Amino acid sequence: MKKIFCFLFLLNSLCFWAQTDCDYAVNTKDSLGIYKATQDYVVHERIFGNTQTSIFFSLINADGVLSLNFQLLQKSKDFVPAHCFDKNSKIYLQLNNGKIVTLVGISQESCGNNLRTNEGNNRLLTGYFLFKKDTFEHLKNCPITMIRVLYSGEQIDYVMKDTLVSEVDKKTYHPDHFFMDYLKCVE
Repeated sequence: MKKIFCFLFLLNSLCFWAQTDCDYAVNTKDSLGIYKATQDYVVHERIFGNTQTSIFFSLINADGVLSLNFQLLQKSKDFVPAHCFDKNSKIYLQLNNGKIVTLVGISQESCGNNLRTNEGNNRLLTGYFLFKKDTFEHLKNCPITMIRVLYSGEQIDYVMKDTLVSEVDKKTYHPDHFFMDYLKCVE
């Protein structure tokens, strides 16, 4: 009996430590309403030659409306091609169980901001995508295997890794578990 109790205590302790803490960029509640936004989280990074492409996710709750903030950062010493969002832009999340969850873009046309520095060209594209209410349980319970982003005029697939060690900030990320770990922070 003592061994069973110790085992259960150890198992409970491990589950407690395995849970991800909520890390907010903004967490406000005032007379205007509630606004929560998680910190930017690297879900994709590719460095090849002179080119770096990074995708960041953060979750936002603005007075009960949940959305995904998608940021595409491209850096290169060469020309940086523009990817744009329009009224038809979507993000498709393929889950480990085969289901596909669709996030719908907020109708804003944008090709991002281009900034030229001594080190090269930088382009940052930001878009906001809304969840459908029936998709939360799927995202909370199943890892992501792939993301398909429907830009204006093209679609690009990004394969999610279970562990990503960023070459830029040297931190370890778990992109496939992003929604499983952080949706609870904005509900």
